[in-house]
Amino acid sequence: MKIDAATRGIIAHTAAVKPRTFNDMEEAARAMKEQDSRRDSIFRQSMEAQKHAPELLEKKFQEAVKKAKETPDTGRPIRDFDLD
Repeated sequence: MKIDAATRGIIAHTAAVKPRTFNDMEEAARAMKEQDSRRDSIFRQSMEAQKHAPELLEKKFQEAVKKAKETPDTGRPIRDFDLD
């Protein structure tokens, strides 16, 4: 990078050389296969989680109902506006 001392402006700039992502095609193909298998694994995990989602939501709902029954309703909460 060259900078003009008087105006402090950039005169010339050379971008840094980026290293190659892969050295050869075989390495790139292997990385793509690994990426595909990882994506498939994540998809399978997501599908498995969605199969059990209704059961989990039902359990959460039942727990919320149980908690609501245990704690009595104390009426309307007092707001700062009400205290004025």
